Amino acid sequence: MANPADQLIAPEPEHCPGPESENAGKADPCQSCPNRQICATAPKGPDPDIALISQRLSGVKHKILILSGKGGVGKSSLTCLLAHALAADPDRQVGIMDTDFCGPSIPKMMGVESETLHVTSTGWSPVWASDNLCVTSIQFMLPNRDDAVIWRGPKKNGLVKQFLKDVEWGELDYLLVDTPPGTSDEHLSVNALLGAEDCGVDGAIVVTTPQEVALLDCRKQIDFCRKARLPVLGVVENMSGFVCPRCANPSDIFPATTGGGRALAAEAGVPFLGAVPLDPRIGMACDYGESFYDAFPDSPACGALQEVVKNLGASIERKGKVNGHVQTNGFTTTNGLATTNVHAVAA
Repeated sequence: MANPADQLIAPEPEHCPGPESENAGKADPCQSCPNRQICATAPKGPDPDIALISQRLSGVKHKILILSGKGGVGKSSLTCLLAHALAADPDRQVGIMDTDFCGPSIPKMMGVESETLHVTSTGWSPVWASDNLCVTSIQFMLPNRDDAVIWRGPKKNGLVKQFLKDVEWGELDYLLVDTPPGTSDEHLSVNALLGAEDCGVDGAIVVTTPQEVALLDCRKQIDFCRKARLPVLGVVENMSGFVCPRCANPSDIFPATTGGGRALAAEAGVPFLGAVPLDPRIGMACDYGESFYDAFPDSPACGALQEVVKNLGASIERKGKVNGHVQTNGFTTTNGLATTNVHAVAA
């Protein structure tokens, strides 16, 4: 069955109920929309590809979205640092799915920018950055490194589905999904496709920096998670202070005028996973595609990452112990798995 979103002839209007909604073509926002007839006649009901995605991801134990309300908080770099920290245990298999299609920086940071995706008879093979750490990104599909991706929502949604349905992820302990800033098509698609009970998304990590300007947008991101019924595993405060390597004096580069990430987590009633300090060597490691975690294991930043990994494991374990219908982070889950209604968010 073709995806109705792929047949749209114009961008979806504000408050669009979605082409698969029973209200498609009938709601008030539909009356002046050029897609009205397409949506009204499109097949309704759950996406048939969800069963294929569930089968493809059956070997992935934990699926985690990395979110931020705004750009510039170091979400992609934190995704790479967290992936390296998790992969430091050789018995763990870790994957990164880069859904930031307009700014795919993960391959550069992971040192695999020049690689390409290989297509086999059973699907797409991810690129392996190390023996137990693999990556999938649109960057591997671009003819030139500097090519811009200028896509509307339906094409982005289609590639999200392909990354989940066609990539041979195999047996993974963690699949980290790096998303673009904000709450848009990529977030809705990933949540809808992974939010089904048999797919089993664990939840989201929300990344912020200490200053109130960043916290403003992170509050919106947490509100998005609640409306989308996506569990929040915790908040990570990135760029949290700086310790001078020469004099060892700490400095607050971004002062936490309202309490920073820890206060945000307490205010929202979600776990605080940790605070990762600034370190110039992190930027250099990302530029050269090297693992900061492996090169400087005794640095304050790596110590903070170890704390984040420990707290993340505890947050996932708490969620895993939940049985039946319970209340988690402000919304109902079934057997510890959140259900998703993407149209409730878009409406």
